[in-house]
Amino acid sequence: MNLREVSIAFQTDKTPSEYIGLAKLVNTYAFDAVTVYCDLPYQPSYGPLLLMAPHIQKARLGPAGIAPSRIHPLDIASQTALLAHLAKGGVYIGLVRGAWLEEHGIPEVKPPVQAMREAVEILRYMLSGEEGGYKGKLYQLAAHVSASYPLPQGHIPLLIGTWGRSLAALAGETADEVKIGGSANPDMVPIMQGYVAVGERRAGREPGTVGVVVGAVTVVDEDRDTARAAARKSAALYLPVVAPLDPSLQIEPELLRRIKTLVEQQQLGAAAQQISDELLDKFAFSGNPDDLVRQSEALFAAGARRIEFGTPHGLPSERGIKLLGEKVLPALR
Repeated sequence: MNLREVSIAFQTDKTPSEYIGLAKLVNTYAFDAVTVYCDLPYQPSYGPLLLMAPHIQKARLGPAGIAPSRIHPLDIASQTALLAHLAKGGVYIGLVRGAWLEEHGIPEVKPPVQAMREAVEILRYMLSGEEGGYKGKLYQLAAHVSASYPLPQGHIPLLIGTWGRSLAALAGETADEVKIGGSANPDMVPIMQGYVAVGERRAGREPGTVGVVVGAVTVVDEDRDTARAAARKSAALYLPVVAPLDPSLQIEPELLRRIKTLVEQQQLGAAAQQISDELLDKFAFSGNPDDLVRQSEALFAAGARRIEFGTPHGLPSERGIKLLGEKVLPALR
């Protein structure tokens, strides 16, 4: 794995032909990884990944991220094994605690850190071909349970997505990467590294073993004002939820309440106008290609190992992907 990687991420709201078309498009560029989300109530990750895999030659593929409360670790393992036989550039697994579970009637397995730890252990157990069963506090596998499908070769990288100290420390113990989702803030990178280092020390791992991934809404266009206006509208939808998680920022609660209220009233344009240029740059990649290069270089300088450009990419998406591939990637290489 390189020390400066760039990936691209897609929402799972597409038709089969659209996934295949996007896979063929991104395959023409030097992205290190291609990610699909697993957000509710969208399609789960593995169907889209299986459609895209035959058309991607070099980039590794994976979900970011799956909530074990939504998809059992046994199913995550089996679908990862199947994907690994199609993905020429390799696969990875992204896990998250999960959002909006209760709204969709899905009970969360608690306590969440223990649930995540055991999910990781079951994934390692199944994908390594172990036998003898598994006895956790929350999950149990009978002694006769083992993988009944062809296993992938080699190590499957694991990512844990979180903003919190406890899950980040768990990533430091058990994972290869930790992702800060919905952020483009360089100041958050060393904070997350500090959280992760607690777990690295606990597990006797070298400092910096676990790479920090930063990903957020991305809108790139030659017309930077148009791109940033679109990014403001996208950021307004999630900024009231994500912004309070960033300890490096001091944002007036009233501003976030105002944005949230305007979004709920479907006044998205008015909500977007509340977001300053400085605040936008903390939570989205937006502007022309030079703007995205500048933002990315700042994140790499802060210690990020991978940057992930999320949807919608551009106006339309295909134009944004081409600008990322033809203008942004070469500059960052």
